[in-house]
Amino acid sequence: LEFLVNVGLDYLALERSAETLSGGEGQRIRLASQIGSGLTGVMYVLDEPSIGLHQRDNARLIATLKHLRDLGNSVIVVEHDEEAIRSSDHVLDMGPGAGEAGGRVVAEGTVDDIIANRGSLTGRYLAREMSIEVPARRNRPGEQK
Repeated sequence: LEFLVNVGLDYLALERSAETLSGGEGQRIRLASQIGSGLTGVMYVLDEPSIGLHQRDNARLIATLKHLRDLGNSVIVVEHDEEAIRSSDHVLDMGPGAGEAGGRVVAEGTVDDIIANRGSLTGRYLAREMSIEVPARRNRPGEQK
């Protein structure tokens, strides 16, 4: 069960059925089972594993991913979480926009390389030159703006 704690799933009841899990929860359960297997030389590809995690659990997840790497595995993570990006060994910044406006490598390297690349929007956010304002008041579900 320690593996479940390390990927931020310690709140799940053991009797909970698999079909009630979110995509992220299912992905993290599979990750926990892989950690327990002790396999090496494996390539793991994860799509936003930090979605929905409390910051404390996010730190545990990052430590777990680094542990997988240290065992001799390759870990590729698609992520928008700043803490996860900053803890990465190598970053690929895709863009410059989303959908048809993106899909190209805008910058790559260490986090410092991304920050130094003036063409990287991600670099501007990581350098704190840009930010996303958190609204003072959030709308409730179904509420009009």
